[in-house]
Amino acid sequence: MNISENSFCFCTLALGEQYRLMVKELANDLKQYSSGTKLIVGTEKPNDFDSKENVIAFKLNQQGVLHCYNDKRFVLEKALLNFKTAIYIDADTRIIEYIPKDLVFSAGLSGCHKNMLEHISRYRPQDLEKLTKMSLKLNIKFEEAQWIGESLFILTKDAGKEQDFLKIWSKLATYSELRGMYSGEGNIMGLAAAKVGWQINKSESWIFLKQISQHLDASRQRSKQAFWSYFKSKLAYHYRLNKMRLLALKDFSFYYL
Repeated sequence: MNISENSFCFCTLALGEQYRLMVKELANDLKQYSSGTKLIVGTEKPNDFDSKENVIAFKLNQQGVLHCYNDKRFVLEKALLNFKTAIYIDADTRIIEYIPKDLVFSAGLSGCHKNMLEHISRYRPQDLEKLTKMSLKLNIKFEEAQWIGESLFILTKDAGKEQDFLKIWSKLATYSELRGMYSGEGNIMGLAAAKVGWQINKSESWIFLKQISQHLDASRQRSKQAFWSYFKSKLAYHYRLNKMRLLALKDFSFYYL
């Protein structure tokens, strides 16, 4: 597929029927308010989006041990194969106004950001030790790292640094999930961004996109699972955990020391 290097796209995850339905609504919004803009979707059922002309869906099963928060990196990687800029947007988001074609994107990462130490101390103090150790392994100053808002952010190519960023994110995701830290990917992203030397900015384009979108936060509305669904999810959890443990042995010193 030939796509202009100067173009941008949106990308998201659609794992599970609930989220596939939400992404279809998001695709409808983009068709109405940003005609011609593509939505890259990682999902276990790509064929479910065959009727959506603005969706490019690819096969993706959950990789995260308990949750799929860190799996966002896979849709970003896929999007950057054909687009210069990937706008990550949570599936449970609606677009409510027109999006111009001439948005300007600066290289690197744009989005909401706060000092990580302050953010962690207030919201996730239980993860402070783990994140501090990760920063030591990366040889970066933890107190200078930034937490990044996870529901809407922009990644633009930067002479290959974007690939380094995604690789470091992947490595830290494994490290953190092996230690029971299954969420808080904004912290992982912040450490990876610091390692590649990025200064996170809250660009005018991000501010605009934030203003014309509504995030519903469906993750807080999870329904109780039936017994069989719960049993299957537990089996999948242990499969993914044991697979991750085995793969991590390839870099024993990083993951286990």
